[in-house]
Amino acid sequence: MNSVSDVAEVYHACYRRLVTQLYAFTTDLTEAQDVVQEAFARAVARPGGFAGIDNPEAWLRTVALNVVRRRWRRRKVLDLILLRDRPALTSTGPEPDRTDLTQALDAIPRSYREVIVLHYYADLSVDEISAALNVPAGTVKSRLSRGRAALAALLPGYRAEVTSA
Repeated sequence: MNSVSDVAEVYHACYRRLVTQLYAFTTDLTEAQDVVQEAFARAVARPGGFAGIDNPEAWLRTVALNVVRRRWRRRKVLDLILLRDRPALTSTGPEPDRTDLTQALDAIPRSYREVIVLHYYADLSVDEISAALNVPAGTVKSRLSRGRAALAALLPGYRAEVTSA
């Protein structure tokens, strides 16, 4: 099997799941789709495709997250340089059934959002998140705890639903 067909196979198996995870992180469906597609494009351009990669989905997720971070850093610099006196542009929200969670995720710090998305949407363990983000496991645990507390404050009824289950 050649590398392009390997990538195509992984694409069909993982694309939707990766977009869902990146959407939860970015709160922008178009951006999530774009960065996942860019991650797949990088896999196709990579000599050997996924050769030597134990977990292609995790590699793609890491590439997509890095692309998002790079874009955010560039946007932040652009905003500081070009848009100092202009009001920030806001995009419209997602579908109504996810609006509250999406808005809450968007309202918490990125470092908390990142670990929450990787833990709950990507179903990664603390150790896997630690390796993916290159931070200590204790930092991941702390960010998860603080992120949950921040979400609980933003989502009415969150604690009641969690404790009553």
